Amino acid sequence: MHPQQSQEAENVCRLVVCEPARCIWETSLSEELVSSRRVYDGRVVSLRVDQVRLPSGRVTEREIVEHGGAVGVVAVDEEGQVLLVRQFRSALGTMLLEIPAGTLDQDENVRDCAFRELEEETGYSATDMEELYVFCSSPGFSNERIWLFLASGLSQGSPRPETDEIIEIVKLPLDRALEMVAAGEICDGKSILGLIAGHTRLSRS
Repeated sequence: MHPQQSQEAENVCRLVVCEPARCIWETSLSEELVSSRRVYDGRVVSLRVDQVRLPSGRVTEREIVEHGGAVGVVAVDEEGQVLLVRQFRSALGTMLLEIPAGTLDQDENVRDCAFRELEEETGYSATDMEELYVFCSSPGFSNERIWLFLASGLSQGSPRPETDEIIEIVKLPLDRALEMVAAGEICDGKSILGLIAGHTRLSRS
């Protein structure tokens, strides 16, 4: 890719994740919003159905899951051990091993949310919380964005999980966690991205 094209693509990606998720880009690929109706409002997600006009002129529907955003935390101690949580995921009907994570409260700062979720789920507090990455988890049908952080300067305390959270804390070497990613033993998307991004960041320091 030409350097100028690469810079343009990077700028567009930055705008997509930083600007409101419903903005319409004025390009030959844009879709014009015709109408929108709300189908469901839940505690975590909402669902709306948009009618959009394609560049060809055809009108079709888009089912959009609205989500307030979330954070994921790669917490690594001085010995290179990473904190993970094992919990049952009803949507998949199985146990998953993941990085600590959670949804943003209304108007909550993303870094504050990362500190809070780490402490609530694992009992560990951190002195430093470095933003690694922000990504769109499922842009084909959802506006959810997830911010990934690298936590360091860890101190152990007591977990304070939500009343509906049953969590087992797992601590293992970061290199072992990456082996589990490669083997498909860790299959949660945010955890895969977070562990790889955290390892890349630490390898540069």
